[in-house]
Amino acid sequence: MITKDQVQELIKEKLAEDNCFVVELEVRAGNNILLEIDSHKGITVEDCVNFSKTIEHNLDRENEDFELNVSSPGLDKPLRVKEQYVKNIGRNVTVVLTDGEMLKGELKEVGADNITIEFSQKEKVEGKKKKLTVLKQEIIKMNTIKETKILISFK
Repeated sequence: MITKDQVQELIKEKLAEDNCFVVELEVRAGNNILLEIDSHKGITVEDCVNFSKTIEHNLDRENEDFELNVSSPGLDKPLRVKEQYVKNIGRNVTVVLTDGEMLKGELKEVGADNITIEFSQKEKVEGKKKKLTVLKQEIIKMNTIKETKILISFK
């Protein structure tokens, strides 16, 4: 059986060389290897092919057969690793917290164990009759985040 550690070791050099990071690596029953990679510049089909070749050339199908799928995370999937948060600073996100609360705003900062998002909200301001739009920032602990997705805009 091929292990996750084996695959990680095979791609370690290529990850550093291409300045990429692993979003998900899973080895399922029947040696079905699923690898999702990303980088701060984005991932191309050619990048996926190169990672696939790196793995295929270092595993022997004569000894153990395997199935290999290498892809990028995709825009519709939630962010899963810290590097993805860093890559998406400046983009609008939807954050669902473990208590069910949902926040939408611009990802401003990523800390060691938290993120900061900025959003506008209408609030009553002392001395004013109407509510005014106020820019707010909220620091969110990573362990309170259930899911973070990029808001896709075609404007």
